[in-house]
Amino acid sequence: MINRTITGTTDTFAVSVQVPGDKSLSHRALLFAGMAEGDSFVTGLSTGLDVGSTATALRTLGVEIRAGKGGEQVRSPGVHAWLQPTDPIDCGNSGTTMRLLAGVLSTSHVTATLIGDASLTARTMTRLVDPLQSLGGVIATSDGFPPLTVGRAEVVSPADVAISTASAQVRTAFELAALQCIGSSTIDSPPGFRDHTERWLRAIGLGDWETRTRFRIDPGMIPPARFDVPGDPSSAAFLWAAAAISPGSQVVTPRVSINPGRIGFLEILDNMGADIEVVVTDAVGGDPVGDVKVTGRSLRGVEVAGDLVASTLDELPLVAVVGAYAEGITTVRNAGELRVKESDRIEAIEKMLVALDGGISTTEDGFSIVGTGFLSGGTVETFNDHRIAMAAAVAATRCSGDVEIVDSQVAAVSWPDFYETLEGMWS
Repeated sequence: MINRTITGTTDTFAVSVQVPGDKSLSHRALLFAGMAEGDSFVTGLSTGLDVGSTATALRTLGVEIRAGKGGEQVRSPGVHAWLQPTDPIDCGNSGTTMRLLAGVLSTSHVTATLIGDASLTARTMTRLVDPLQSLGGVIATSDGFPPLTVGRAEVVSPADVAISTASAQVRTAFELAALQCIGSSTIDSPPGFRDHTERWLRAIGLGDWETRTRFRIDPGMIPPARFDVPGDPSSAAFLWAAAAISPGSQVVTPRVSINPGRIGFLEILDNMGADIEVVVTDAVGGDPVGDVKVTGRSLRGVEVAGDLVASTLDELPLVAVVGAYAEGITTVRNAGELRVKESDRIEAIEKMLVALDGGISTTEDGFSIVGTGFLSGGTVETFNDHRIAMAAAVAATRCSGDVEIVDSQVAAVSWPDFYETLEGMWS
């Protein structure tokens, strides 16, 4: 276990930072390339450990992934010819790896056991079962949790499914499984999900929208392709927050994904009074890409609820931090999903703020922050949750005393060089 101490400052900064490749799109790029037959190429791949888990899993199934000039070459026999693994596939800490791979394998000829670390093993997988089984996919949990046993489906048939939560991971697992059926399937859910997979499938002619939330999957082989992964807005959010709580500071993050389902945090910062500029510059597989500039201003408390919560779920620890430096009350509702992330994030957020002398009260599905405009030093437990560790580091940049982050290296799950990048914005 490695602890890290961060010292706050009143200095301002003006920097441009290229953040790591988008984690969500990196998982999808590797899976699309792995399901395709032939050679694909991926540039801008996330260096986080979670994406490494997806790469390792695919290698176990007979997919070659080699570092090349400027990116990774992915050579696959195609999902129809993946190898039968002889050992369980270790998904590490990555729920995305486990859920998406479970979808692909559930309707495949391969059978596999998917395992993970202690944190992942404590995360529920029940939401996958009914959608995948509706296709004839094979999936069994261990009392609702990992390990999962998946695959070797005998008969797979199209299905029309509606799920009760706006979960991109469940939607994607179903969509990748449905590609291997004979006949089209559909999936629907409440709004607020990340629609990367739908955009990519539509771009390659394997599906289309039937309504704003219902997507049709047309079965077929994913073609080999080049995937240019843009920067990760969930990583950039930590830098945006650092600028927002430092009046007069400014950060530019070029070429990041600005998928509408990914930039709810920018809307929140805008509502709180930060100066936000977004310029669309490009698109990847139908996903918009652009440059984002955030300038710190005096902030005010806001309420975050409904669809905005679904598009900001990973950034809600940052909402708590920014709320502490704002004036007034910041309230988050309808965020019960935080209870079943890498940690119980509502409890973890509460303990983080209390450790730094912040004012917070919690509910079953959210929290309220009393914005005092300052936080003190202290020691923050991370609960093996990379987003809590990183949010604490952002809070520390403006704290009146030193902040010690316990088990700080957990940030490597998504961004191995995060602390150096954050602290380097002032140098």
